[in-house]
Amino acid sequence: MKMSLNKVRNRAAVESTTFIELLLLSLTYLAVSQFSVQAAQPMVIQLAVGASGVQIQRALDLLPESGGEVVVPAGVFTVNQPIVLRRDHQTLRGAGKQTILRLADGANCPVIIMGEPVNNPQHTIRYLRISNLFIDGNRSHQQRELWRLAGEGSQIRNNGITVQNVSDSVVVHVTCAHARSGGLVTTRGVRRLMVQDLTAFDNEFDGLACYHTEDSLFTELNLHHNPGAGISLDLAFNNNVVSNAVLVANDLGIFMRASRGNRFYNISIQDSRHYGVFMAHTERQTVRGWAPAPRTECVHNAFTNLIASNCGSAAFRVNDTTCTNNVIIGAKFHDDVQGGLSLARPDLVLLQ
Repeated sequence: MKMSLNKVRNRAAVESTTFIELLLLSLTYLAVSQFSVQAAQPMVIQLAVGASGVQIQRALDLLPESGGEVVVPAGVFTVNQPIVLRRDHQTLRGAGKQTILRLADGANCPVIIMGEPVNNPQHTIRYLRISNLFIDGNRSHQQRELWRLAGEGSQIRNNGITVQNVSDSVVVHVTCAHARSGGLVTTRGVRRLMVQDLTAFDNEFDGLACYHTEDSLFTELNLHHNPGAGISLDLAFNNNVVSNAVLVANDLGIFMRASRGNRFYNISIQDSRHYGVFMAHTERQTVRGWAPAPRTECVHNAFTNLIASNCGSAAFRVNDTTCTNNVIIGAKFHDDVQGGLSLARPDLVLLQ
């Protein structure tokens, strides 16, 4: 129906290509073909040029419980409040980089929220899809990082896309730029998310940041000129795949804490202001002084075909001795100011 609105634990990491292809296919099946199975004839709402952010939200809310798609044409669309995908099987699709969702001056909110727009979402939302959009967070005309100063929304940051309590979903062919916080950020309870062909630049902090995220795939990433990290991983980022990423001129290429069992393939890091990769744990105050917080270390991660060049510090820094059993396979480090590996203890990384 179509209508208008008015109407790594071991060397298995070497098998990178096959693994990624299988994971890509399985995630695509979960997030796309399940959509078509459960909504064989989904409603499609085609918006007109010049529609407002309110009209985009209204169109999403008009989709039936079985789901559907809202299509936004090329043009610049002003967003005054977050566009929220809060029900299963919702799709928001643009026409490529020519479809620009631009945050209004002083809106002080995320541009898109995938999941419930509350501080502590209780329900997992499934089978969402966002594609073919340019998201402009207009950060130079926003006054703060947090959406609301108190109450619901006060823990939600003003990212290009905020993803929380979402599973089996897809973000593909999207650019996130100029956000007041991060570009694309997964915050809690995220499972089996596929992010493919993401560009993120000139965001206030990180291009891609992931927290409480598992069994997900992030591939074909172009993350550059972010004042924070190209990729920031923390608070239980476990058993994910990051592949085919180019990280240029960020403060750090990859920042990692509390990250376990992840696989990184074909990562190129260039011109970081500080480290290419930085691993650490979180410390907390105890009666005996500062000590590592439990399960915040980085362990059992594998990097295959990692390149780090022209970094302002070391190419790969393991800052804490709790970060063990990490593997680097086939690395190329060159022209980094403090050299290639920088380890808090010599045996923390297996270099092959």
